[in-house]
Amino acid sequence: MLVETIKKLLTRDLEKLKQEIGLYRDETKIWVIDGNIANTAGNLCLHLIGNLNTYIGAEIGKTGYVRNRDLEFSLKDIPQHELIKKIEDAISVVNNSLDKLSEQDLEKEYPQLVFAEKTSTGYFLVHLAVHLGYHLGQVNYHRRLLDR
Repeated sequence: MLVETIKKLLTRDLEKLKQEIGLYRDETKIWVIDGNIANTAGNLCLHLIGNLNTYIGAEIGKTGYVRNRDLEFSLKDIPQHELIKKIEDAISVVNNSLDKLSEQDLEKEYPQLVFAEKTSTGYFLVHLAVHLGYHLGQVNYHRRLLDR
């Protein structure tokens, strides 16, 4: 049941991210930094995609994805439709990868040491869902503040 819940939450928030990116009336605003806003919506989007492709796709789904985290924050001016396609691809990766997990797998130790101490796979997947929600809120505020 928890595997299905995590899949639903990640899919829901990735769909919302897709919607947020698609709502920019001026797609150049996706890449604007202004005032105390340190990250663009585009870079947050790339970061979320890279994060999920790494920790769910590559680790759980064995997709072979290789992350370049620095590029998630340095790439600029990727067209809106390409970002949306990347989000759609991430939704597929997340769902296909999580389909391979059983409820018992959630109790097992997550294969990578990401934090200071080891965690269960279930704990780490919940962390990833919360991380997505946190940055999704930032993207929403970015759009509402800067795409006027």
